[in-house]
Amino acid sequence: MSPFTDPSTHLAFSVFENKGVFALLIGSGVSRASDIPTGWEITTDLVRRVALSSGIEEQADWAKWYTETEGREPDYSHLLEQLAASPGERRSMLHSYIEPSEEDREEGRKLPTKAHHAIADLVQRGFIKVILTTNFDRLLESALREKGVEPTVISSVDALEGAEPISHSTCYVFKIHGDYKDARILNTDDELDTYPAEYSALLDRVFDEYGLIVCGWSGEWDHALRAAMSRAPNRRYPLYWASRGKLRGAAHDLAKARDARVVPISDADSFFTSLSDRITTLEQSQAQNPVSVDLLVRSTKRFLAGPEHRIQLADLLADETERTLARLDASDLAPQGTWSDEEFRRRVSAYETSTEALAKMVGTLGRWGAGGEKSHVIDAIGSFVAYADNQNGGLVPLINIRSYPAVLLFTAYGIGLARASRWSDLHELFSVELSRPHSDPETALQHLFSFSWKGGDKNYWQKLEGYERRVTPLSDHLYEGVFKQWAQSFFGSMHSFEETFELVEILASISFLDGIPKKKLAETLSQEPKQYAWNSMGIGRSCWHQEMRERLLTRIKSDAMSKALLDSGFSQGDREFLDLAITNYKRASSHIARF
Repeated sequence: MSPFTDPSTHLAFSVFENKGVFALLIGSGVSRASDIPTGWEITTDLVRRVALSSGIEEQADWAKWYTETEGREPDYSHLLEQLAASPGERRSMLHSYIEPSEEDREEGRKLPTKAHHAIADLVQRGFIKVILTTNFDRLLESALREKGVEPTVISSVDALEGAEPISHSTCYVFKIHGDYKDARILNTDDELDTYPAEYSALLDRVFDEYGLIVCGWSGEWDHALRAAMSRAPNRRYPLYWASRGKLRGAAHDLAKARDARVVPISDADSFFTSLSDRITTLEQSQAQNPVSVDLLVRSTKRFLAGPEHRIQLADLLADETERTLARLDASDLAPQGTWSDEEFRRRVSAYETSTEALAKMVGTLGRWGAGGEKSHVIDAIGSFVAYADNQNGGLVPLINIRSYPAVLLFTAYGIGLARASRWSDLHELFSVELSRPHSDPETALQHLFSFSWKGGDKNYWQKLEGYERRVTPLSDHLYEGVFKQWAQSFFGSMHSFEETFELVEILASISFLDGIPKKKLAETLSQEPKQYAWNSMGIGRSCWHQEMRERLLTRIKSDAMSKALLDSGFSQGDREFLDLAITNYKRASSHIARF
């Protein structure tokens, strides 16, 4: 089938382009792979159990036996009504079909399926927010909580009355027929024929305001649910119906009435897993084309070639800054999301993908610029700090890492400046004040470097795979996972890249002390046992990389290098202060490296 006519492809594009607009309607078919039986399987098993208890011999086809004996086909609703008079009895009867035993757990039965996990992934990423289900089980809730999503669950009129509004909920699960641990479940014909008015009102709203994806629901027994779907007045968004084979009976009629787009599937697991994978591919396809990134970097280098291109260069940087900010201004990067290890990793990747081109341009300007670009780069960094500050509350970790793009630009420019030995401009980058709307101004160094940056908490960055035990996970990731690749576009020969990267971090660390009087710093270092001035300093990977640290400190203390740094404003222009700052740095590094 052509991808242009494939309904699965159309569905993935619809969900991706209309984030949070589609609701799910899932039935027992979604839980089938977990060995929780469907309504038909429960029906035939009840027939078998009742017949065996009455002395009937085992039958090859219990449904056929029931039809021949009773003169009618076995009916889930009718059979439950015959065998259990009250909702409480029916709940108890169904309990064993749903609740996993220890043996079930050991053998992986009656636990969330691949479909449940894929749905939870779509919810956690913000693509699905509303889920209607006729299932009594709690597999979906378990999968969501494994993803760090706490759903608003409605399984009774009482719960509906006190629940968070659907528009304010990260995930809204409406268990239309109830929960298997609640006696108020709905499963007889009378109970399924008419819903409480509150349920009908909620269904009317969902079917009117959301698109719909149906999977694992036969549409056969749920009369009131079919009626709600049929009477929905608007068709703002399409209805997709995932089906194994052709739709029949009531499902066929309903799909035709709603002009549903039928999506052929083999099973719910593969359907939802494929949907999640396709959406991931679409997300990745939005990353900037490497050719486009390379073109921007080459344009930056070309405009640096002569002062007559300064206007074009400023415009190029400003335009890419605005494009990057627009990419970051997406609902899935809002700080009101849900925190989890997976969500942190996703956001880090999204920030890096969106900022890559601009960071490479900024690194190029640091490496090859002559100073005229400096104010434009600082303005760009300030724009991303302002973006991070422009939020109306949310989770603290998500608020803190919103300025990660600014950290990437700050780091890229610093590496470029150090590669070009532009020490005066590097010192100015560290010292520039960033305006903040609700706090005192901070220097770029205080706001964006290492763990002095609010988003630099080690507990965050150890969530990255492979960084769980790192002492300096942020610094290590910036070196290994980001700039070791990005810097190839502007650094030149990479043989000295690690040394330059750590040199920038050491110079940044000792620059934290510039605001301390020399006498006070000397007094602190003279105390016993040996002390050091913390002064909110940040320290990178050289705290544990002792061989590199000693090599770089020897270089910094050399006559030529120290003179260049002091003449550029480092360490208050005072050689004695520089020596004190180096001693302080070595003590702080030794302390941090132990943890």
